[in-house]
Amino acid sequence: MPTYPPQHTNKDANLPTSAHKCSGNMERVRLAIFVLGIVVFCGEAFQDSKDPLPLVIWHGMGDSCCNPFSMGGIKKMVEQQVPGIYVLSLKIGNTIAEDMENSFFLNVNKQLAMVCEQLAKDPGLQNGYNGMGFSQGGQFLRAVAQRCPSPPMKNLISFGGQHQGVYGFPRCPGESSHICDWIRETLNVGAYTKLVQEHLVQAEYWHDPLNEEHYRNGSIFLADINQERGINESYKRNLQTLEKFVMVKFLKDSMVDPVDSEWFGFYRPGQSKETIALQESSLYTEAGQALFIQDNALLRTMIFKKVEKSFHLTNKNFVCSSDDQQSVYTTRLL
Repeated sequence: MPTYPPQHTNKDANLPTSAHKCSGNMERVRLAIFVLGIVVFCGEAFQDSKDPLPLVIWHGMGDSCCNPFSMGGIKKMVEQQVPGIYVLSLKIGNTIAEDMENSFFLNVNKQLAMVCEQLAKDPGLQNGYNGMGFSQGGQFLRAVAQRCPSPPMKNLISFGGQHQGVYGFPRCPGESSHICDWIRETLNVGAYTKLVQEHLVQAEYWHDPLNEEHYRNGSIFLADINQERGINESYKRNLQTLEKFVMVKFLKDSMVDPVDSEWFGFYRPGQSKETIALQESSLYTEAGQALFIQDNALLRTMIFKKVEKSFHLTNKNFVCSSDDQQSVYTTRLL
């Protein structure tokens, strides 16, 4: 049995329980303020002076719709900042416990069907809504925009969404540790089998750059919405109706490998060291089949944002860097 290096440890690992809770809560508060900063910064996309568009939120892996320290807190904060707005934080299942469990074990395509049906029946959304997805909720809401154009999604903000999938284990130190390679190899043995694909959410956006054909043929979710198995003109057409598609990349994200997936980048095929941008990938270059093509209307709606290290809070200000202008924007929140 080989000996693997110890997994990455959190810098707060030796703190007492109360300090852990305090540290975790502070991070959640920072995230909520960061989210609100994006909402304010992109204000024209999220609210109208007379009648604000509704907001639909999809949480990430292991989270739930209503956790007061994450999605519940964000929902409340947006409602306070934008008076009169209708915010729907999606719950996948009948209970909070089911919602969390389903983020790991309920087939993504089934989740999407459930959400699309819920949105179509919600009278508060029939004139359109904005979407805000966190981590895997980012690509899930993008799939909603592609598959379910009614009611129409007007704008989408993806916080750390893995739009080209992942090839690394959450909170694993990536290429710096052999254990990550071991986990990848283990998952790849069965990631694309029917049983695993239908019952493990993360396998459905597991993207193996060492065997792209295996990925394309076996992935029942990501390869489909990224149009890597065939042409679906409705996917492209529906996605192009978005007025803004904002993608926020966290440069120090320990949950996503590679981080470039948050901007549709990924590993260059055949290896797992060098990453390439969207414009170099098959999603952009493969004639006739690419989800994005040069001069595509969708590309002109895409906004790329990045967070260098962590959230910066100064006098209730939100600071982020804009990749297209390499400048810093500061928005007064309160």
